[in-house]
Amino acid sequence: MNKTDELVGAAEGVTAVPLGPPVRRFRPRFGIALALTAGAAAVLLLSATPWPHHPAVQAWRTVSLAITVQALPFLLLGTALSGAINAFVPADLFTRVLPKRPFLAVPVAGAAGAVLPGCECASVPVAGSLIRRGVTPAAAFAFLLSAPAINPVVLTATAVAFPGDPAMVAARLLASLATAAVMGWLWLWLGKEEWLRPLLRRRNTGHRHGHSRWTEFRLGFQHDFLHAGGFLVLGAMAAATFNVTVPRSVLDAFSGSPWLSVLFLAALAVLLAVCSEADAFVAASLTGFSPTARLAFLVVGPMVDLKLIALQAGTFGRAFAWRFSTATTVVAVAASVLIGGALL
Repeated sequence: MNKTDELVGAAEGVTAVPLGPPVRRFRPRFGIALALTAGAAAVLLLSATPWPHHPAVQAWRTVSLAITVQALPFLLLGTALSGAINAFVPADLFTRVLPKRPFLAVPVAGAAGAVLPGCECASVPVAGSLIRRGVTPAAAFAFLLSAPAINPVVLTATAVAFPGDPAMVAARLLASLATAAVMGWLWLWLGKEEWLRPLLRRRNTGHRHGHSRWTEFRLGFQHDFLHAGGFLVLGAMAAATFNVTVPRSVLDAFSGSPWLSVLFLAALAVLLAVCSEADAFVAASLTGFSPTARLAFLVVGPMVDLKLIALQAGTFGRAFAWRFSTATTVVAVAASVLIGGALL
């Protein structure tokens, strides 16, 4: 173990351990293969054969493309920001700005999520870049969860979607911040560094001699965009499949029960994968459900959905993604019920 590993481990508040023998790293061609697969599927859908013109297939194509196009600008923003952090920001900036104690760094990082006007697709590569720069994972994960849920664009959209109901905006802000902080603290308590091995193998600590900063920015942006973009397309396809196959009657069957409605809308937020800038308008349209159930939709959606799970699996590894997504869903639903019951 070299000196850099020791310094990074100290910055994270954990003891650095050897990561074992080298293993195969991600190659950009994997992301290219995913993109080519998605492109081939699109060509089939646009071909002149009869079945692509079936109404259900056309609806699936529309929803899949809508999710991808809606999220793509923010994915570009996130990967560009991630590349800029790696290439231009001093390696020790974040460890100097955040509190030294990880327990205090978590809520500070969660509150800092308010300054990034993007969706969940942007927060994943940025959080990965922060961890590679020595920020404690607990703080990076608090930022990852809060950034798409409490930034000014999302809160403004929520206020517009729920006119005359400032309590919904306040409830979304408080429940999202509470979820982000609790998940960060849970990572400090139960998280294991081995779950992050795919990311740690790609860890770097900033500018490397022999490369210009713009070259490093270009290479980092290319790597992260191809990596995350392929998983984004797969997640969008999965969300579109659910959106098309579940009938409206299923929604009506769950709206009558207070508890089932909360759980159902939380699950719906995971499966629909609506961008956080637009999910408030979807929630406002679900008038048959209680305000607390719609709050659960707004809190869970930006933190856990199909495309986010795919992006997290590609960035942090599958072992992390499934554990973190499951725990986040439970905490977000609990925070929505408690805060929604008090304010709505």
